[in-house]
Amino acid sequence: MEFDPMTPIWAQVAGHLRLEMVTGRLQPGEKLPSGRDLALQFAINPNTAARVYQELEAEGLCSTRRGLGTFVTADRARLEAIRLSLAREAAEQFLSRLDKLGLSPGDALRMVGEAAATEDSQHP
Repeated sequence: MEFDPMTPIWAQVAGHLRLEMVTGRLQPGEKLPSGRDLALQFAINPNTAARVYQELEAEGLCSTRRGLGTFVTADRARLEAIRLSLAREAAEQFLSRLDKLGLSPGDALRMVGEAAATEDSQHP
């Protein structure tokens, strides 16, 4: 993972794991790497890895069981709610960027439709 120097590392790693959780690449109830292993995996400080898990726990995306490790939440409704929230946020950012370019929401819908059609034709 290449880090953006303008965003805290813990936030970037948490964002990566959050996306892995809500898309199912990390399954509900799946055991996550230990803090030390997470630090090695992302080449970050172990204290930063601990911060990542603290943030994800505060969001209800994982929980730590003393002596057993940290696990992705088994609450599928919570994962879906976060997934939809992330999608809404992406849509709002997209519309905001197009608005700054002087394009309307209608223009945005047309462009998305065109992009989807192009994508569909490239992947039959």
